[in-house]
Amino acid sequence: MFMIKTTPSPELHNLVTFIPNKREPIHNWYYYKEGYSRGLVEHFIKKWNMKKNQTVLDPFCGVGTTLLTCKQNNIPSFGVDVSPLTVLVSQVKTTNYDLQELEQQISDALDWKFSIPKTLPSDKFFKRAMSTRSLQDIIFYRKKVSQIGDRKIQNFLLLALMDSAFRGSYLRKDGSVIKIKKEPKPPVGKLFKYKVRRMLKELKKANLSSVETTAKVGDARNLQLEDNSIDYVITSPPYLNKIEYSKIYKFEYSLFLDPPKSKISGFTGKWEAPEDTTEKYFDELHRVLEQLKRVCKPGARLSITIGGGCFPSKAVLVDEQLAELASQVGFNITDILVARNSWCTRRRTEKVGQIRESVVCMENL
Repeated sequence: MFMIKTTPSPELHNLVTFIPNKREPIHNWYYYKEGYSRGLVEHFIKKWNMKKNQTVLDPFCGVGTTLLTCKQNNIPSFGVDVSPLTVLVSQVKTTNYDLQELEQQISDALDWKFSIPKTLPSDKFFKRAMSTRSLQDIIFYRKKVSQIGDRKIQNFLLLALMDSAFRGSYLRKDGSVIKIKKEPKPPVGKLFKYKVRRMLKELKKANLSSVETTAKVGDARNLQLEDNSIDYVITSPPYLNKIEYSKIYKFEYSLFLDPPKSKISGFTGKWEAPEDTTEKYFDELHRVLEQLKRVCKPGARLSITIGGGCFPSKAVLVDEQLAELASQVGFNITDILVARNSWCTRRRTEKVGQIRESVVCMENL
């Protein structure tokens, strides 16, 4: 039987969540509940004594926490994700800007004279999601941003608008669903102007290095990287759950981006039956681990943050199964750091079993 030690690691309790990033400049430009914190990446940068000539990979880069933290430490990094939305956020956070040109474009944007758009989206969802004035603001500023010739600056302003639009709506994300709560909200135009000013201020103060940082739309099951090219991996795959990310981020995709080519949930789509979900999930994880084995150098170190699966009939300790799969592929499992424990319940009160959120640490043999 496969055996591996687990180590209680309460110091990681909050670090495996995105919550600490809410106070971190640049990291907090876009709230992403599914992410982890800058502090978790810093933990492994220090633990492994990373050097500036080594490369870090995040094959599920999300909104770029690993990539930005590496950039802040002058360490090259490469990330891919299947979500065009999160890749855009990652790129905006880690781009090397001409600050003088960016400041001028922002100054121009703050002087844009508002005019009511001739047409608005007809989807009833938007009429329920926000006031008419907010929707008018969004469509006006979206058009103005799209006319900017410099793609880097265009994306910078687009992210500011996207975040401001959601904050000015009646929507809130709650687990796997979007809820609507009508209450007074500031005008989106006002939120947008405040956001771009703050983003520019934080960027100028950060004085980020120009180290090579790449974020691309890609598939962790088919990494477009050379063999033996990666020194470290810091990542977190989608958890074993029923969250369909393309649905949760419908607002952003519908208004600002081309929708993803397929549903984003776990790895490949929405799985209905718990048994089918679990089997498919671990099949996909196995494919990812084979890719990581191929691209990692001998001696490379990896940390994979993962949570347990909760179903009405069972609880799944994903960290142990992930570790066993990684061992089969050829990695040496050094530890499972248990950051958080919780109960899997049905009908809210009936306990099914215990699950946990952990960081599986390994090295390439």
